[in-house]
Amino acid sequence: MTLIDVRADLKYEVRIATVFLFQIAAARTDHQQVIWEQLTMEPNLSVETYQVGLEGNQLHRILVQPCELQVSYQGNVELAPEIHRSAFVGESNASEMPAEVLTYLNPSRYCESDLLARFSFEEFGQMPRGFSRVQAICDWVSEHLDYTSGSTNSSTTAADVLLQRTGVCRDYAHLAITLCRGVGIPARYVAGYAVGLQPPDFHGFMEAFLGGQWYLFDPTKMVPVSGLVRIGVGRDAADVSFATLTGDALLIEKTVWANDSDNAGPPASAGGEPPAVSLA
Repeated sequence: MTLIDVRADLKYEVRIATVFLFQIAAARTDHQQVIWEQLTMEPNLSVETYQVGLEGNQLHRILVQPCELQVSYQGNVELAPEIHRSAFVGESNASEMPAEVLTYLNPSRYCESDLLARFSFEEFGQMPRGFSRVQAICDWVSEHLDYTSGSTNSSTTAADVLLQRTGVCRDYAHLAITLCRGVGIPARYVAGYAVGLQPPDFHGFMEAFLGGQWYLFDPTKMVPVSGLVRIGVGRDAADVSFATLTGDALLIEKTVWANDSDNAGPPASAGGEPPAVSLA
């Protein structure tokens, strides 16, 4: 078991009445238990909490009038990562997969697995099926892309990344997901926190469905999977943006971090805290 402290601090200049949807809370899964968490904001606002999608991604919705909005999430998370037995973890046939997994074989906005299927089969189709093939795909992505901040934008797809051979964490994940789907392996995008990530920020990685369960992979190789904390999952990054808004607001400050913890208590606060909303 590993204990991880996570925190995200966001500050916005809200110009007109704006509705925010935040996905910044750590997920509760079979491999991840939230020991303690708290959402705070200034001004003090009413928060609606939703569980959405088959995976139960947690969203928080608020309506904000013009002001300077400060939002902070912090928590302590216990991780029990999937045991990686690469020699024994195989792939499932589509006829045996749970129905809710099948959608992660299909193309999505940023993962055009139909366009890249031929490339994927030529590169990886003859490899032994199973964990080792997903790892080989992630290794290939890591080796053939250059991590360059600012090299992509919100319209960049996996096909674009394959062509330009540069990107950031979400692009690495999108390409690896696309190549997995191209050879018939269900794969999905994961947004989360990452211990030791430099510079600290929200991180994008992936899961592949193998041997009847989901396994974490980070194609950037910037963080070991034992240091990855899930926030939410989706077909690609469009499903798990940390903030989606309807209105007019400017993000003026963002601080994100994740650290190993020796005890299951709240992380130290940075200055005075605004009113808290318990998420327990």
